[in-house]
Amino acid sequence: MPKILSHILKINEPLERLLHFENQNEYCAFFITSSVEFSAAIGAVNTIEIKVSKNAFSKLEEFQRQSKVRIAGYLGYDLKNDLENLTSENSDVLQMPESVFFEPRVWLHFAQGELRIESENQEDIDRIVEWLEEPDALVESRQQNVNLKPHTSRSEYVSKAESIKAHLKRGDIYEANYCMQFSGSVENFEPVGQFIKLQELTNAPFSVFAKLGDKYILSASPERYLKNTGGELISQPIKGTMKRSQNAEEDKQLIEALRNDPKEQSENVMIVDLVRNDLSRVAKRNSVQVKELFGVKTFKTVHHLISTVAAQLNKEKYTHWDAIKATFPMGSMTGAPKISAMKIIDAHENFKRGVYSGAFGWINPSGDFDFNVLIRTIIFNQKTGKLGFSVGSAITINAIPEKEYEECMLKAEALINTLKTKTGELA
Repeated sequence: MPKILSHILKINEPLERLLHFENQNEYCAFFITSSVEFSAAIGAVNTIEIKVSKNAFSKLEEFQRQSKVRIAGYLGYDLKNDLENLTSENSDVLQMPESVFFEPRVWLHFAQGELRIESENQEDIDRIVEWLEEPDALVESRQQNVNLKPHTSRSEYVSKAESIKAHLKRGDIYEANYCMQFSGSVENFEPVGQFIKLQELTNAPFSVFAKLGDKYILSASPERYLKNTGGELISQPIKGTMKRSQNAEEDKQLIEALRNDPKEQSENVMIVDLVRNDLSRVAKRNSVQVKELFGVKTFKTVHHLISTVAAQLNKEKYTHWDAIKATFPMGSMTGAPKISAMKIIDAHENFKRGVYSGAFGWINPSGDFDFNVLIRTIIFNQKTGKLGFSVGSAITINAIPEKEYEECMLKAEALINTLKTKTGELA
């Protein structure tokens, strides 16, 4: 193992300064776990970019095995095609790779007013310290207005949702997560400024800012896909959404309405069962447990119904990569049964999901890892000038398509406000 140098710096609110510093590097990733704690990976010693799904996981496993330190990157939704006999035939506007990971030059961790900088190279550490101590390091963010157009109109969404309900009535599936995309072209886009605005609007616990060459991911995700700590696996699927109210008493009533809504509970239970089944494929016997069912978590723009499922990895038979392959893509973004739902999704959606509804995170040499679900995420391809995001909703037998469309627009609200897009153009 390499010798890791470490430097600790007492500092207040370094988030924005470090974001601007990171953006000077070709590769970087910023993981925000709370308003006062974050980690960051800066620079790249080695990288891997997967453009075709075939044998993707084998290549990623080998890259991680050969890496000296924790790696960072994403798994795109369409890696499903490497795990099952599936395809992705829809149009790919954003043209992102199926997966990108990098071995960083520097890892940072900030908590309780203390920043820890770790690297093999003292010059890298000195460069960051110098930047943070430079009074003019902060860059003024520009105001930007981005014009996005929906790939799916309200009437088209309702029609497709009704078609999915026909599959439900026939018993083909029990639930499907049906999504729609918004995209457009943009010049002189400023990713750091837009991410800071997105954070101010959402304060989401699994947020990510990533620059991967000429590709950017700005995620305000509230959802954890999967975490592994020494063989303890935790998944926290979200199913169930309710708007917020500025009136405190009404907001409490909305929470109770969400907690006790039979339709939302039904969605959540089906995905919890799917996650339990996925984890059981690699878990020790009788170790899969539902730690929390129907937990209500409140965010700046919405309330969510979140459950927590845990299991112990059977290390005698399976690796941490087996845990990922057994559970990917996450059930909250597919439906149940998973393979049938994914086929129906591809037949009804009109865009390739790509990064969206995949997962961004990190993996240690030991095999410990933590990944979010890439929802509430702005994706920008600097090379093509294309920018977009997607939102979705679970279609069940009791779903009312018009209401599901409204839920999609509720989820899109913070992204729309971040980009200063006129909502009238999205209807």
